[in-house]
Amino acid sequence: MGKTLFDKIWDAHVVHTLEGGTDVLYIDKHFIHEVTSPQAFDGLRNRGIPVFRIDHTVATADHNVPTLNQHLPINDPLSRHQVETLTRNCEEFGVPLYGLGHPYQGIVHVIGPELGITKPGMTIVCGDSHTSTHGAFGAIAFGIGTSQVEQVLSTQCIMQTKPKRMRISVEGTLKPGVLSKDIILYIISRLTASGGTGYFVEYAGSAIRSLTMEARMTICNMSIEMGARGGMIAPDETTFAYVKGREFAPQGEAYEKALAYWKTLFTDADAPFDKEYVFDAAAIEPMITYGTNPGMGIGITGHIPTLQEVDNQVTYQKSLQYMGLEPGQELLGKKIDHIFIGSCTNSRIEDLRLVAEFLKGKSKAGHVQAMIIPGSKQVELQARREGLDKVFEEAGFFLREPGCSACLGMNEDKIPAGEYCVSTSNRNFEGRQGPGARTMLASPLTAAACAIAGKIVDVREHLN
Repeated sequence: MGKTLFDKIWDAHVVHTLEGGTDVLYIDKHFIHEVTSPQAFDGLRNRGIPVFRIDHTVATADHNVPTLNQHLPINDPLSRHQVETLTRNCEEFGVPLYGLGHPYQGIVHVIGPELGITKPGMTIVCGDSHTSTHGAFGAIAFGIGTSQVEQVLSTQCIMQTKPKRMRISVEGTLKPGVLSKDIILYIISRLTASGGTGYFVEYAGSAIRSLTMEARMTICNMSIEMGARGGMIAPDETTFAYVKGREFAPQGEAYEKALAYWKTLFTDADAPFDKEYVFDAAAIEPMITYGTNPGMGIGITGHIPTLQEVDNQVTYQKSLQYMGLEPGQELLGKKIDHIFIGSCTNSRIEDLRLVAEFLKGKSKAGHVQAMIIPGSKQVELQARREGLDKVFEEAGFFLREPGCSACLGMNEDKIPAGEYCVSTSNRNFEGRQGPGARTMLASPLTAAACAIAGKIVDVREHLN
């Protein structure tokens, strides 16, 4: 019987299987940042042990960094303390750090792929749930807790129970104005925020294969939002072309040797999955969320479910009360206050190019506050080289400096209580973008269109 892509990579990285079935898994690359690493470094310090594989560890500052005036000291005391602590820890333990001011600084799940650190066939972990982003390259990538961060720093291994396997195929052709963000929001709305619990997902099908690498990263990024341990896509020529020539990708003969291995990374035709779903790409329209988890999403022309259409009415009503919405309500025409284009989900150069192309010759509504946050210093500089910042400014948007920003409100970028933000980030939990903030998840194109109109609109009616 054949093997799935997931099984091929997992089995190749098992160092030892413990009694009871738990695997000791070797980790190829460990990304760390300022929020989940301080206690882990303290643990190493208290035990008097070093980082075991410094060359397999990469650090960056992203969650707490400001997105304006990064050349100045950080104003917020807690954020400043966390960033400075990361700097001291990396200096003490010899870990490479891409901190503020470094040309490679950025959101951890943006810099790994763009630098060629992320490669097919790897096992990758980080103390951040959206580590699943890297699965777009045909890697097993997942988030871990702080105690596990210490475990990987000290041993380059982690103890894990092997998840079940799920395949989600999206077949056919996407309609104009529908992006990969709409695909994943649609899938989560159909499977719910817990539909992937206990599984590692492989995305497949003609619609998935047609996507660029940056679009694939958006899909895998949000696998965790349906409860899955992670998501992955089999590498192909699109993957190989993206990786080739990047800063830390193999070069010359080493690349050819790696490529030969990468081409073996696919699911065998007779490989079994524990669960499978198939969706029609043509059935997907621009999506938007209305509630307080990413599974509470609808097509832009749809309506919020009525009480009779949902199972847990108490949780549902609590969510709508927080969002200031009603059962059965349409969202088209709903006034908004903010748009946020950024996060590890949608802050890459391709996202910014799409938005800039849409914004040419347009201006945002006067009452809307618009933030565009690049995912890395490299994305920011590329956008400026291409003149995208000028397009944004003419439309009333401003390109800021890289960081997680208003995705999670752990920094200075927050949405005021009670106000609505159409956001390209990955979570719409209560208070996620600031205490009392009301978040509606959508694609970069939908967010841009809503900023221009000052209300929720169907971007398909505004395409050039």
